[in-house]
Amino acid sequence: MNPPQIQEYPAWYKRYIDLVEGDVLEILETQAEEFADFVQSISDKADYAYAPGKWTIKEMFGHIIDTERIMVFRLTSFARAEKAALPGFDEDQYVINAHFKDRSLASLCEEFVLLRKSNLFLIKSLNEEELDRSGNANGNQITVKALVYILAGHVMHHRNVIVERYLTP
Repeated sequence: MNPPQIQEYPAWYKRYIDLVEGDVLEILETQAEEFADFVQSISDKADYAYAPGKWTIKEMFGHIIDTERIMVFRLTSFARAEKAALPGFDEDQYVINAHFKDRSLASLCEEFVLLRKSNLFLIKSLNEEELDRSGNANGNQITVKALVYILAGHVMHHRNVIVERYLTP
């Protein structure tokens, strides 16, 4: 699958899409286990936030899971030719209302792995016509293919944030 063109998605998603180099399906598959393993390897920092008002590792991981669900809902809707506009979401409010701090890091890791593997069945079933379909989410046009790339890039982005801000003294 070739990367989406700039006109296929809102400009602010470019930072995620540009992180994806190589076969996006392979990256998505690899991330399922490797990202969960990476997060589990820093379990001693699960409740750490690098600054006041910033998410803990568990909250960030919960945000990644919520975002995966929302992006795949959009992806499914548009692949199935949904014409209705879909709403946006306030990521901070989702984290506040999700109580990720009360969950174990292991349960979040397991949830991410299962969610991603399940999503891959759908993504791999899409044909070129479905990948090229688009719809309106949060007032912006976006293609199914762009959403696939955003899934991979979003995880990469947050892994980079963890390394740069949570693990570096």
